[in-house]
Amino acid sequence: MVGISRLIPTSGLLDDIGMLPSGQAAAEAFYRLVDAAYERRSVVVTSNLHPSGFDTIMPKTLATAAVDRLLHHAHVVITEGTSLRLQDATAGRGVMPLT
Repeated sequence: MVGISRLIPTSGLLDDIGMLPSGQAAAEAFYRLVDAAYERRSVVVTSNLHPSGFDTIMPKTLATAAVDRLLHHAHVVITEGTSLRLQDATAGRGVMPLT
């Protein structure tokens, strides 16, 4: 069996964490990826959740450990504003956004 550290590229992208519900196996896999990369590789994580909310999508112990490792050497970028996709989709087409 190939070790997990051999599966992770030089840097990784974990996109839209928390977008879909996840079970215990997915939470454990997320933690294992983060742990394997910790202090070895760069990891980019995108999410609509604040890191303090990761315990709403996975068990608190896994969320705390994963976020601790992710934020230890992190450069955090927080973006705010309206969705450009929604803005483009509704521009001049008479489509109203869902509220």
